[in-house]
Parts: sequence; C-alpha cells; structure tokens
Amino acid sequence: MKKQEIDHILTRMLDSHKNVSDLNLTVGKTLQVESDGVLVPVEMRPQFKELTPFQTEIFAMNLVNQDKRLTRTLLETGSCDLSYTLPGKARFRVNIFSQTGYYSIVCRKLESKIPTIKEMQLPDALFKIAAEKNGIVFVTGATGSGKTTSLAAVLNEINEDRSVHVVTLEDPVEYQHPHKKSTFNQRELGVDFNAYANGLRAALRQAPKVILVGEMRDRETVEIGLSAAETGHLVLTTLHTIDAGSTINRIVGMFSTEEEHQIRIRLADAVRWIVCQRLLPKVGGGRVATFEILNTNLRVKDSILHGESEGKTFYEMMQTGTAFGMTTFDGHIIGLYEQGLITEETASAYASRRGIVGRGIDSLKSARGEATTDIEKLEIDRSYRNAG
Repeated sequence: MKKQEIDHILTRMLDSHKNVSDLNLTVGKTLQVESDGVLVPVEMRPQFKELTPFQTEIFAMNLVNQDKRLTRTLLETGSCDLSYTLPGKARFRVNIFSQTGYYSIVCRKLESKIPTIKEMQLPDALFKIAAEKNGIVFVTGATGSGKTTSLAAVLNEINEDRSVHVVTLEDPVEYQHPHKKSTFNQRELGVDFNAYANGLRAALRQAPKVILVGEMRDRETVEIGLSAAETGHLVLTTLHTIDAGSTINRIVGMFSTEEEHQIRIRLADAVRWIVCQRLLPKVGGGRVATFEILNTNLRVKDSILHGESEGKTFYEMMQTGTAFGMTTFDGHIIGLYEQGLITEETASAYASRRGIVGRGIDSLKSARGEATTDIEKLEIDRSYRNAG
C-alpha cells in the first residue's frame, strides 16, 4: 500500500460525514468515523466490509513509516503515538495499538486554526487563568473531552497579551502556535525528548515563563511540575480525572502515606485553578462543553491541606464561589439548559447530583410558566375518609 492510497482512504473517511473528529480502523469492522460523538460506517468503493488483520497491519506499518523508535515502542509496549499530515487537508494524532494479536488504529483529527476563548464561548475564568503569573493549573476530563483545545485557547490568550517565552511538551504537538507577542518552542515526545519528566527538567533550564505539560503521567513529572510552579513558572497541564476532588486525590495518591502531608502543603501553595470538562450532546446536533471550575482561596487551600469534610467539600465551595469564576458541573449544565443548548434528559444524564439539576430546571420552568410535572388533576380522596 502506497502513501497515495493511505492519503486517499483517509481523505474519503474525513469527507464522509460532517463534524468528523476520529477515524477508526478495527479488524472485523468496516471503516468508521466518529461524527458528533457517534461511530458511523464509511461508504467506499471498493467497500471494506470487514477489515482483515493484514489490512490494518499494512496500514499501521505505512503510518509508522520505518521509524525505528516507533516500531520498537509498538512491539515492546503494544501501542505507539505519532502525528500524521494529510497535505493541504488535515493533521492527525494517531494511536496504533494491538488487541488480541491484531493492530487497530485511531486517528484524531487536529484542528489547524488556533481556538480563542471568545470564539469557543469558554468560561471567563479562562481569561483569568491566562493572566496568572505562576502556579499550576490542571485541566482534566476524559480522553476527547476538549482539554487540549481549552489549553490552546489559554495559550493563544497569553500569546496575544504577553511577551514571554512559552515551552510546550506534547504527545504529539497538536496546535502549532505562531509567534505573536510570545515566543513559542513546542517540543514533541519521542522526537524532541524521551519522557515528560526529562523534558520538564530540561524546560527549567530554558528560561520559560509558561510551561505546558501534555499530561502529568507519573509521580516524577508531578514533583518537577510542582517545583516549577513554586519557582515562579506558570505550569499548565492535564489529568484524566472526572472532577476537582478526584484531581487532588489522584495527585496525593501518587505519593506514599509518609509523604502525603508534605505533598498536600505543596499543592495548597501551588494550585491556582482546576478546570474539569465534559462534552454533552447538543440540541440540533453537535456537542457542547460543560465545565466545573475550582479557584483556590483560603477555604479551598484548607480543604487541600486537611482533606474534604462535612460542610467543607470542593463542591460546596464551587457552589458559593460563582462570583470568583467558580462553577459546578451541575450549575453549568443548568445554564446550558436555560440557553436551550441541551435537553432536560441530557442535563439529567450528565449531572453530578441529579436532584440539584432537577430542582434548578424546575425553577427555570416555573419562571417561564411551564409545568414542572406531568401529574394532573390531583384531588383529595374523600371516599377514603368516609369509609372509616
């Protein structure tokens, strides 16, 4: 299979549906793409009814393109990451992985246009994050929830407003930032450095003011990231956690019991913001992001130091901290429902606490004069009293 054939197949897959985010090649299935969060088959001539192990392996080997490092990583660990460019069309973040002895491929489409906070209608808190001078900011969520896009928007805001040196450590480089006011040096894992910890350690000698770390994967990276935040750098990074509380617990859990108190002290001093996000199905098609945002103040720092307790949970602090840019998923979801962006069913399905979202939606309905229940014509059962 030649590169022209690979490019032709990828182009056809990309153009097959609207809002394509991922291309999926799996043995035993036809070619598939993810459109608006749903996997759908791709019609091609000749039709690939079921991909064979040979076809996916040949496709994978062409993407690896005889790169010795990638081949070794794939054989030793069972998966590898790389970037692939479709000339004049798109760039992809590619993951090749083995499953039951066969190879599968997922290509995530990378946007070429740098997103902005305003265009993406992201929360105003992200403007405040871009204005931070030091500390560490965590953007968390599941794979594909838009963490990289949000961070790219924050970096773009910094690029527009501040003359600083920005070093990014990514796997792979997704958004290629032009030099505006800031100077960008974007480094790719496996090409420019061999591990996040080593790349971050080296970054401290490169005189940056802002450091983006693609992911805090291990204890060593967290330690160096905290050291960077403590020494006057702004560190932006991601974690795969579902909310603010689990983000703190995940980091603390990377350390031994003896080190827990010390790491909590360091986190309380270094953490500036925790932004968690999810993508929800949007009315009329497409997806919309919902956010949970925690900003550190004295109460939050105390809970990081001593752990959450009754009346001192991060959830309650985010509920009462809306004036400072904080929000819970539930509060943000109610806002999306009010704007007509999501349905009541979606709001309930993605809520952290369904009772709170339910009451919030009922309040909105009451204010609009809509019915809040489908139960009608309630009457007192007089016959029950008379029967006595």
